[in-house]
Amino acid sequence: MRDWPACHLDWCAGGWEGVVPLRPLSPTDVPRVKAYRKHVQEDTPAPVLLWRVTPFDGWALLDGHDRAVAALAEGRTPPCVVLYRAPDDEDWRRTADELTEAHEQRMRQFAERPQTPERQRAVLETAYEDTLSSLPYDEAPTLTWPLPGGAPTWDDLAARAVFECPRD
Repeated sequence: MRDWPACHLDWCAGGWEGVVPLRPLSPTDVPRVKAYRKHVQEDTPAPVLLWRVTPFDGWALLDGHDRAVAALAEGRTPPCVVLYRAPDDEDWRRTADELTEAHEQRMRQFAERPQTPERQRAVLETAYEDTLSSLPYDEAPTLTWPLPGGAPTWDDLAARAVFECPRD
């Protein structure tokens, strides 16, 4: 949604799959975006942080608004880290905990042997990351509930948040 907040979400077409920024996006010619564009051109941009929000069938842009603008200005999709709500699955959690405990034990053993090459440590870290990220899971839906006081309460909360963060 590049024209925030003057935009419209439409769920009638079987899924929106868009990104909603939490603040207006900066123009492409501001110094901060220009600096990020150089990172995009050099293939060194930091990822933006997205949160998968199932009720609106899309993502909320939590961090990296200017990095996203820079990537889009360069004709690229910004690299993303996406937060999902994991399901409450005891077997999955037990497996993840066991993998993490074994990894931490190996890292402690490496710490006791300072002669261990950094390359070996990096390989171990990558293997742990790859193994943990390959565990099967389905995302759980984002929980929602009505705000007591409805829209007037929301407007009041939003007005106070904007006051606290006037730059945004």
